[in-house]
Amino acid sequence: MCALCGVLGGSDHWTEVASPPGVGSPATSAAARRGDRVRRVQAANRILSFYRLHLADWQGTTYILSTATGKSELVDNLSHLWSVAEQLTGRLCDPLDPALLNWLESGA
Repeated sequence: MCALCGVLGGSDHWTEVASPPGVGSPATSAAARRGDRVRRVQAANRILSFYRLHLADWQGTTYILSTATGKSELVDNLSHLWSVAEQLTGRLCDPLDPALLNWLESGA
């Protein structure tokens, strides 16, 4: 997708929508939604670093996924993250891979 389509895209994906009252931490203000987005990127980067990938927020509307060598792709929302990660790395990126889980547990 081109950058313009990422900016003008449709409604928010379910991973970006504020929590309903009483469920999790409701993000009712723009600042709270932005903070939630930052925390999602941080959590994703902890996992993605295993694959030598890095996720960045772009203008609060889309994400940029990059390799250690500088290849990058736009990611609409977090549901597209793993397929784009596999395209960039050329290998299966399974968030439930036992090697990844062991690596995360070791605190790497």
